[in-house]
Amino acid sequence: MSDAAEASPTDASPRSDTVQSLVRGLAVIRAFDAEHPELTLSEVARGAGITRAAAGRFLRTLEELGYVRASTVPANGSGVGRTFALTPRVLELGFSYLSALSIPEIVQPHLERLSREVDESVSAAVLDGEEIVYIARVPTRRIMSVRITIGTRFPAFATSMGRVLLAGMPAAERDALLAASALPAFTDRTLTSPGALRDELARVAEQGWALVDGELEPGLRSVAVPLHDRRGDVVAAVNVSTSATRDSVDHVVAQYLPPLQRTAAAIDAELRLV
Repeated sequence: MSDAAEASPTDASPRSDTVQSLVRGLAVIRAFDAEHPELTLSEVARGAGITRAAAGRFLRTLEELGYVRASTVPANGSGVGRTFALTPRVLELGFSYLSALSIPEIVQPHLERLSREVDESVSAAVLDGEEIVYIARVPTRRIMSVRITIGTRFPAFATSMGRVLLAGMPAAERDALLAASALPAFTDRTLTSPGALRDELARVAEQGWALVDGELEPGLRSVAVPLHDRRGDVVAAVNVSTSATRDSVDHVVAQYLPPLQRTAAAIDAELRLV
């Protein structure tokens, strides 16, 4: 039966736009799995729910495109038969999707789960020159005098996410950036000495996380960890923010840092595929 007969343009059903040849071609690919990595033509036809003739056409097409390889094997009785297996090229189909995802899209569902777990505001940011830029956020309550939204910028040196991002830079690049940066005191706690800041960033790099206590705004505490790409480079940061009136520094480190680190590890696992 032709595709036109199976899905007529005049068909009023929701499937009127379905391309049946594509549906069957994907069914052929899905016929292979961990338990059946290599199949005969008859097995592919059964697994895909199509005729042997149709299965043969799809397998030949997939073989020409490089998604399937065929092997000749001794057949039962006399003569030889053929088996088929997927090639690594089929991974392109999944990687095309993953590569199209931006970091915010990957991060957002993880942040939502983390926020539910800790019942605090969580965010993700990237470094843009001397500033961090918020790329994802799940607020639970307002903890700053300014409203934080996607695209909000803050000086990197005075924020927890900024410090893990700065700590992840090559030392020469980081030193040049800090030398060219203004280091104003936002509160009486703000670390403004270049030497002290370099020492703090070295500590952050060694321990793998940063905690900032009231340096950007009085009463604001936050802890952050880095996110890495497939090469291991720091590409973003995530944090948990809270109020000093609600949580002590010890509580932040003991209760928020471990789930934050688990979340970052889960995000890193996805970023390694992109």
